[in-house]
Amino acid sequence: MYRVFEALDELVQTVGRAYGVPMTSNCVVPRQEVLTLLDDLRDALPAELDDAQDVLDHRDSIIRDAEEKARALVDDAEAEARDLLARAHEESDAMVEDATNHANSVVAKANDTADRTVHDARREADAVTERAQSEADRLVQSGNESYRRAVEEGQAEQERLISESEVVRRSNDEAHRIVAAAHADSNKLRGECDEYVDSKLAEFETSLSTTLRSVSADRTALRRGAGAAGSGADRSADYGERGGRRDY
Repeated sequence: MYRVFEALDELVQTVGRAYGVPMTSNCVVPRQEVLTLLDDLRDALPAELDDAQDVLDHRDSIIRDAEEKARALVDDAEAEARDLLARAHEESDAMVEDATNHANSVVAKANDTADRTVHDARREADAVTERAQSEADRLVQSGNESYRRAVEEGQAEQERLISESEVVRRSNDEAHRIVAAAHADSNKLRGECDEYVDSKLAEFETSLSTTLRSVSADRTALRRGAGAAGSGADRSADYGERGGRRDY
């Protein structure tokens, strides 16, 4: 490139020293010297300029080739994107299916646990009710027997003292007292029996309500995505332990 600038400077100097043509702006330059400088200038030009000129000459074909390559790259990219999207959809569907199957399995296990818990609770309720009824029957029978014995004793005492007026009066009073006491004892026994049965049924109702609330909370947690099957089983086991320690 240095020779290019040097030849241009010499060419400018040659034109500047040339003789002018009178009455015109033209001048007379030494032809051979100018041609030599032009040859030097042509030889000094870098080969990249020829390459650039070739590029300019073939610009349209190069642009067409580039556009075709670009379209091919875009088509390939779109095809690859479609393939990736299809695989992503397939993987997503598979993951959703697996999650749905797992959720259904968890819900099924929770339902089984809830059913077993309710079944155990009902069975225990039946057992408690049966024991309470047996105890009530025993208490009622005991009260009736005490009442009959008291009445029989009162009647016997009344018959023994009926021959004497004062004794009869006292005997009647005592007999009425004994009968009233027997009625009071019988009513008291009946009331205690009813209170006992009611308290046992109230305890069972509270325990059953707690169990049902735990089951409902576990099912709600499952619907929200929480793994509550283990917690429900633990509470069921704890309820079973508490139930096993009850004394009726």
